[in-house]
Amino acid sequence: MEISPDSLIYFERLPLVINATLVFTWFTMALLVVGAAVVTRRLTVVPPLPTWQNLLEMVVEGIYDQIRDITQQDPEPYFDFVGTLFLFIVTSNVLAAVPGYQAPTGSLSTTTALAICVFVAVPVYGIRSQGLGRYLKSYLEPTPIMLPFQIVGEFSRTLALAVRLFGNIMSGNLLVAILLSLVPLFVPVVMQILGLVFGLIQAYVFAVLALVYLASATAVQQGHSRSTQEISHD
Repeated sequence: MEISPDSLIYFERLPLVINATLVFTWFTMALLVVGAAVVTRRLTVVPPLPTWQNLLEMVVEGIYDQIRDITQQDPEPYFDFVGTLFLFIVTSNVLAAVPGYQAPTGSLSTTTALAICVFVAVPVYGIRSQGLGRYLKSYLEPTPIMLPFQIVGEFSRTLALAVRLFGNIMSGNLLVAILLSLVPLFVPVVMQILGLVFGLIQAYVFAVLALVYLASATAVQQGHSRSTQEISHD
């Protein structure tokens, strides 16, 4: 019973080590890229629309609506990054039900990499929206004494993102494996179904948290712009 796909080694010749995490991460990315290319190859606006196009439009529209509802902002700047995070995580978690597939989200290295992407994206979005000076100034508000706490907060929430996703996926897989060894018939099937639902929830939570962090980095400038516009209209 493998707790993490990191421990399942397919090839090792130092310094090159190819484990299940690496293999299934690339497999998942390739599946998403190829699937997107196939689905979007023959897009049409003439009814009846193909089933795959309807499904794709439902996914895109659903992500757009969620971003708009959560941020109360234009979804466009956030869609590519947050949508990619969500689709990668949810695909990894759903495919965990396939025998032989090792979900890369069950590896701390993968969840840490995803969290680092969010960590880097937050200042990128903030600086693009507010400008470098105003974004850095936000770390000193409402008082410069808050600077150390702001910095610690940036790192702690990144760590929390990584550990939360890893712990939840790993513990779910471990629970199913234990039940499979004890009660090999019906209970593991039920747990596997619950695991799929749980995987969807975890993907949603990770994407929403990432979105909230990104939106908070741009909210100050947008609020400032609205205030300026209201003053100019008055």
